[in-house]
Amino acid sequence: MSVEILMPELGESVHEGEVTRWLKKVGEKIKEDEPVVEIMTDKVNQELQAPASGILVKIIIPEGGTVEVFAAMGVIEEDEAKAKEMIAAAQAEAPAEEAAPAPEPKAPKVEAPAPAPKAPEKPVPAPAPAPTVSAEQIPGKRFYTPIVRVMAKDHGISLGELGTIHGSGKDGRVTKKDLEAYLASKGGRSIPGPLTADFTQKTDASGPETETVKLAGMRKMIADHMQRSSEIPVVTTLIDVDVTNVVNFRKENKEAFQHTHGLKLTFTPFFIKAAAEALVEFPMVNSSLEGKEITVNNRVHMGIAVSLGKDGSGGLIVPVMRNCESKSFVDIAGDLAEIATKARNNTLDTSDVQGATFTLTNPGSYGAALGTPMISAPQAGILGTYGIKQQPVVINGMIAIRSVMNLVLTYDHRLVDGATAGKFLQAMKRKLEDLSFFE
Repeated sequence: MSVEILMPELGESVHEGEVTRWLKKVGEKIKEDEPVVEIMTDKVNQELQAPASGILVKIIIPEGGTVEVFAAMGVIEEDEAKAKEMIAAAQAEAPAEEAAPAPEPKAPKVEAPAPAPKAPEKPVPAPAPAPTVSAEQIPGKRFYTPIVRVMAKDHGISLGELGTIHGSGKDGRVTKKDLEAYLASKGGRSIPGPLTADFTQKTDASGPETETVKLAGMRKMIADHMQRSSEIPVVTTLIDVDVTNVVNFRKENKEAFQHTHGLKLTFTPFFIKAAAEALVEFPMVNSSLEGKEITVNNRVHMGIAVSLGKDGSGGLIVPVMRNCESKSFVDIAGDLAEIATKARNNTLDTSDVQGATFTLTNPGSYGAALGTPMISAPQAGILGTYGIKQQPVVINGMIAIRSVMNLVLTYDHRLVDGATAGKFLQAMKRKLEDLSFFE
């Protein structure tokens, strides 16, 4: 019996998705519940399981194609003999369609002054149909999947070198396995020593000067969401915070914390805990506006922006930590470690990224000193935590060296006034400077 692979409903607001990768090829055997296709929605990137065991006989929606909820993406045939017949029939039909004669072009009518005797005309063959050319066959337009691009960048492989690798994927596409095999054959990335490097050697600039790729997958998801968010009238307010006590506490307790709880003690749990308590004090910062209705949230479901890939170039996703207002510092640290691992391993499901009431992003973790984070609609605010630096500070007329950072709040000015935003940031400042949430 033939079983269709249907696009499931991955959330109330999800109406379609994009097929980013087929994990099986036509003709391959599939076991029930085995991952078969990867789907990207505006919420999450997710692998879908096979609804039955059998052989994949047809791919209806190719990679890069859009599929609506409950529409068929492919077909699995449970009977092996029938599956072979279906695949053979499909392959037999394909050449017949390609060989269909093209209509002869009509020659323009030209009137001659007088007919002249002509030699017998030779039959003119109809022009052959232009062959279909994929992006991989166009010089300078070769397509690479996001994971291949990230791997290549991590190992110092240029686009020119990447173009020399034989691809085993569809239309000669280079797959992750192809790149892994190539790296294994060359023994990984070679880095010249500081004393033996040839500083006169020129950079290899082989390959196309530019490359054009389709806005797809996670980048399209981010682009669409940021476009919606850009329509919100926002204001950004910043404040500097003396986090010397936080820095000293972490330094003195990080080894004991890991030994006791099995968790690395980072700065982010401090920011989440302080923000959660401040949001309870100022609930309008924890609200949202949809249409003409304001939702004021009494629970703090904190969205945490997580960069994907070794160097953060694999995109961005915002998993949610729920009920942060009622959790201890240790609970928050544990939840943070869990969602970060799931995000980087691509094992988040739709429920992990839905329902955030407020968002925290930590650009300070990669050295950013200051910025203006962009709000995530329909939330009322997003908090950016930036890099900690030692600097001179005047305290009671004396100069001291302290650890200082910037907190930056971007907020929907329809919901939050400047005074409320300032009081929210002042509350966070007090909590971080005094470590009052440990009392």
